[in-house]
Amino acid sequence: MHTTTTEITWFKAAPVGAFPENGGACVKYGNEQIAVFNFKARNEWYASQNLCPHKMQMALSRGLTGDACGEPKVACPFHKKNFSLVSGENLNGDDYRIKVYPVKVQDGYVYIGIEE
Repeated sequence: MHTTTTEITWFKAAPVGAFPENGGACVKYGNEQIAVFNFKARNEWYASQNLCPHKMQMALSRGLTGDACGEPKVACPFHKKNFSLVSGENLNGDDYRIKVYPVKVQDGYVYIGIEE
């Protein structure tokens, strides 16, 4: 049996206060744009690619956040395509999905887990 281990690098994105409560903001890591979401009401943080795969627009950080049957989601601000912030699944039933990243908050900073 062959086991593959993925190493995660924790990228220090920004102070907690840089992200709006119950909304999102975009950070850059190398050439990637990552949308970070602060679900203040749930005391939870999520991160995903900023690129909406529907029309290839860098827009998800400005999307509407909420939940679908208890699952945190973001809706693209342009065409309202909904994506799970847990799995990246498209909640409208379309084939495309988004990449999601692990997030942790430590000492007042938000860190995003990048697989190397």
